[in-house]
Amino acid sequence: MLLNNSQLENANSVQLTLGDWQYTEGDGSEQTEAGTGYIKKSWPGTEVKADMATLKIDKSSSGPAWGGLYWQYLENLDKVEHSQDVEMNIRKQLYKVELNERGEVLTEITEQSPIKVGDRVRVRVEIRTDRDMEYVHLKDMRAACFEPTNVLSGYKHQDGLWYYESTRDAATNFFIDYLPKGTYVFEYTLVATMAGTYSNGLTTMQCMYAPEFTSHSEGIRVRVEK
Repeated sequence: MLLNNSQLENANSVQLTLGDWQYTEGDGSEQTEAGTGYIKKSWPGTEVKADMATLKIDKSSSGPAWGGLYWQYLENLDKVEHSQDVEMNIRKQLYKVELNERGEVLTEITEQSPIKVGDRVRVRVEIRTDRDMEYVHLKDMRAACFEPTNVLSGYKHQDGLWYYESTRDAATNFFIDYLPKGTYVFEYTLVATMAGTYSNGLTTMQCMYAPEFTSHSEGIRVRVEK
């Protein structure tokens, strides 16, 4: 600015190459947004090739430029694999709750070990972080056959951690203002109400103001017998 250069008026300064597709800023080959020059380009899955995993950017003039490249696809929730993130890590398990003379006995639930209608289920979500974080949203999805025993939302405290727990129709949400580095376990109880085979969904965790810090558990499938 001291040299009287306008950093926002550099035309034809960016050239993009992605596979066989090429674009030069201002050449008119793509429809751009008036005023900003923003473009959005997408390809259906049948047109995506291996060489499109590499984006080449050539910039011949000064000034800022912004952009993003995303791979997007659809998958069944119960087939999603656990994300091995270093900063944040989630492990989710479901347990059948039974009572004997010693108290509660927890038996892990898998697709090969079904439960019955009326059984109580304990959800255990274990999260690990390698750094202090703020404004974290933890969302735990649940299968359509489950109903939570606690439907009241409110603030809770455990292991030195304050959080707000909100029970919704398809998931339970935990909102954490400040999450110190360490390992934490969240638990709550459900009741199996309908027979069938269900996808229990994922548990996801993300910093609300730094979305690049995110992680999710693997998908779980649950079988409920009459």
